[in-house]
Amino acid sequence: MSETNAISISVDGPVTRETLVRDLKRLGVKGGMRLLVHSSLSSMGWVCGGPVTVVRAIEEVIGNEGTLIMPTHSGDLSDPANWSNPPVPESWFHEIRRTMPAFDRAATPTRGMGKIPETFRKMKAVVRSNHPQMSFAARGKDAKYITDDHELDLGMGEGSPLARLYDLMAYILLIGVGHSRNSSLHLAEYRADYPSRELCFDGAPIMDNGTRVWKKITDISLDSDDFEVIGKAFEERAPHQVSKGAIGYAGSLLLPQREIVDFAVSWMELNRK
Repeated sequence: MSETNAISISVDGPVTRETLVRDLKRLGVKGGMRLLVHSSLSSMGWVCGGPVTVVRAIEEVIGNEGTLIMPTHSGDLSDPANWSNPPVPESWFHEIRRTMPAFDRAATPTRGMGKIPETFRKMKAVVRSNHPQMSFAARGKDAKYITDDHELDLGMGEGSPLARLYDLMAYILLIGVGHSRNSSLHLAEYRADYPSRELCFDGAPIMDNGTRVWKKITDISLDSDDFEVIGKAFEERAPHQVSKGAIGYAGSLLLPQREIVDFAVSWMELNRK
């Protein structure tokens, strides 16, 4: 969305840190929360200060006892043999694997995550998990616990920040995005037992004892095609656990991570064939 469009949807005036704090509290965000945020800045209207203002408003509400977490995925650090949108010539594969820069927690940009996570990952005292494709960034009381020891294989499973957030009874905040962007539902894919689940293989450049290496990665085939259906089913089954409202001008949801993950496990085992 262009800045002109952002202005045009801001019918009640600009979005500021003060109005965002009000909206977050109205939605149910509270001090001390561990809050995993998926977001679309363009859907929020014209925000004075842009993504920096959004981050500061959230952290003002969750306070010093809270922790803010965002996905900082970099899916382009992957095996070109698996690329399809768009694919590259097979003759390029070896040279891409040979020359692709190794993942660097400070330098590697996000891909497809939006302006707010890309801004957040570069802020002071933010820590980022060490996964070349599925990293998460966090700042706050539990940031290191959440991001430390992110396992390379099965990157959004039991050795991931998503599982640590489950242990901490975190909340998910969706700002202007739907359940298709709800990464916690991937954790359910690892925990559910359904016939179509299968292993897949990838690779990425990482630093190993000071040397750049191309590392093979084992994972499961992740599929978010039914995430919107799962999310809507959870909202219908447990409406008392879902808070709906607007953050700025963006339709938003606040919900407990553990409960929707548990629901999704059962749903997948029943419905995925």
